[in-house]
Formats: sequence, C-alpha cells, structure tokens
Amino acid sequence: MSEVADKSIQNEPSWARPEGASFEDWINSRIARFSTRNYDWDALKFQADYDPKYRRAQMRYVGTGGTGVSTDNNTVPSEHFTFSTMVIPAGHEGPPHIHVDVEEVFFVIRGKLKLVITQGDQRYETILTDRDLVSVPPGVYREEINIGDEDALMCVMLGAKKPVTPTYPEDHPLAHIKRTPK
Repeated sequence: MSEVADKSIQNEPSWARPEGASFEDWINSRIARFSTRNYDWDALKFQADYDPKYRRAQMRYVGTGGTGVSTDNNTVPSEHFTFSTMVIPAGHEGPPHIHVDVEEVFFVIRGKLKLVITQGDQRYETILTDRDLVSVPPGVYREEINIGDEDALMCVMLGAKKPVTPTYPEDHPLAHIKRTPK
C-alpha cells in the first residue's frame, strides 16, 4: 500500500464504514444500547475518595467524555463531541470545574439540580428540573448539586472528540489532588 493510501486510512473519520464491513455490521457499530452499558462509579472516584458528596457515576455512549477516562471500547467512537449520562445521588454534587476548550451541555432527564455558574466575581444560580437544558460556554466554572430527594439523571455532552481534562478553582481542595489516569 502506498504512503498516501496509508495516510488516508489514518485520517478516516470514526464513522466511516470500514472496508469489508457489511452495512448491518457497520450500523451496529454505531449503536450503543443501554443494556450493554454499565455505570462507572470509578471515573470520578478520586473526588469521592476526598469527600463522599462527590460520588456520582458516568455511563458513556459516544467517546469517553471529560472525566479523565482515556479509553472505553464499549462506546461509539467520538468524532466531534462526547455523550454520556451521569447519575448524581440525592445530596451529592459535581464540584466546580472548568472546561477551557469546549462547551458542555447538561440535559436533566429527571431530578432537581442546583446549577452554579461563576466567572471571576460573577455568580449565577438556578434550578434545573426534568427536561431542562443548559449550555455552559468554555472558560466558565460550573457545578451541579442534587437538591432533590432521589437520584438525578442527566445527559452530558462535550463539544470535542477528546476534551481537555477539566480543572478546579485554585482554592478548591480538589485542585491539589493528583488523579490516577484510567
């Protein structure tokens, strides 16, 4: 095979039909069924190890998201965004964090979340409930706190194939915890 052909194969988007794959096999490789997913309570375990209120689970569908998980062969490969669901138990929260490179979208399927958005000395709080959505721009801190009586379930979408791992405010305790790559 020529060097040019090798490069074109390497640059194929993840959604390209693999050579020799049947139509059915190709489309099946683009489907992520709930029945084949597992909640990953370890994706953000380093946060829960610091404080149990940060315990929550990710279920990945497209790509690996921004939790620091580097590979998951049980997802549809990502090309331009990631998609996962997140379970936040009652009384638990996602700590303030920032994505410097991507927009992050939260779509609440069920539950009651207090959303806190900060940038510099500006702060905005609101309550998100069933079927509410927020699109958080890059460069803005966000945190989600489950103020309901039951688990909150939300979709999380990040606008890149592999987002930069988020960071925490400098004065937050999680900013100084070294995470172990997954």
